Amino acid sequence: MKVPFVTFKPLEKELDDKLRGAFERVYENSWYIEGEEGKKFEEEFAAYCNVKHCIGCGNGLDALFLILRASGIGEGDEVIIPSDTFIATALAVSRTGARPVMVEPHLSTYNLDADRIEEKITERTKAVIAVHLYGQPADMDAICEVAHRHHLKVFEDAAQAHGALNKGKRVGGLADAAGFSFYPGKNLGALGDAGCVTTNDDELAGKVRALSNYGSDYKYHHVYQGYNSRLDELQAAFLRAKLPTLDKVNEDRRNTARKYLEGIKNPKLILPHVDWDLYTPVWHIFAVRTSNRDALAAYLNDKGIGTNIHYPTAMHNQQAYQELGIARGSLPICEEISDTQLSLPMYYGMKEETDYVIQALNEWQ
Repeated sequence: MKVPFVTFKPLEKELDDKLRGAFERVYENSWYIEGEEGKKFEEEFAAYCNVKHCIGCGNGLDALFLILRASGIGEGDEVIIPSDTFIATALAVSRTGARPVMVEPHLSTYNLDADRIEEKITERTKAVIAVHLYGQPADMDAICEVAHRHHLKVFEDAAQAHGALNKGKRVGGLADAAGFSFYPGKNLGALGDAGCVTTNDDELAGKVRALSNYGSDYKYHHVYQGYNSRLDELQAAFLRAKLPTLDKVNEDRRNTARKYLEGIKNPKLILPHVDWDLYTPVWHIFAVRTSNRDALAAYLNDKGIGTNIHYPTAMHNQQAYQELGIARGSLPICEEISDTQLSLPMYYGMKEETDYVIQALNEWQ
């Protein structure tokens, strides 16, 4: 059996008519930027996340950058982020001129450890970005408690967590603002790059919207030196076609994750930990850890099973961030995760494929 690491075909097959209809609708309207599709998607996604505002933008990196820029964060400031995350979280901070300050995650969940934040706070610290990594919500209550005690803003990087629940509340409305990515591989993915900001803060929403549109609050009137990062009509229409299925997609992925968690019995593998009483993950990624990661990947490849590594080089060890001067070994938890983690197939529509992967993992010597 061949099991790809990811495929979009099962969902695209179900939504074929709706996706084609979305394209035809936009094409017939001949309106491609800042039209009705974008407005309606923003309304629908805001309602889904139970927030007042959703502002579409070009991608998830832009979403985080726009939040930081609209919050006045810039040169000389510091923003705390988890050390274990995709580099876009740090790049958003760096683009403002601020310095990303990395804090270690919990080894069991890979998410930011709130108990480690306080030691990294300085007089220059302005905000904390909590990443809901792999679709599992971070401990927002603990993170917000520390941050608010020090008068810091808290932002969510929800790029991998569309629809996830933290104590019954959807991510995207758990802090001052949240940035989402709609990259095609996300649980809610466009057919190209796209992103958005969600928030309940009226002033912040207005600034983000203006900054994303050349700094303009209305046509040819510019209050900021802004940027061009807008959600185009075609991607908005595709997202509108997919949004009503998001909960079904997430539940399907949860079922696959439950099968993995219950079925994988190989003692050489460390499985992700979930507190199901508090969190409802959406499993953008299902990653296991093992000291023999490369051997396992090769074994699964021979079995026709696709895998990936998120992320093979810890961010502070990337050449792009050598300027931070973080020595190898300074963030050992993050490095251990990078050295041992392997992501298993996880996509909508997995059935007998899940059983095949579990059997292969349990037979691995």
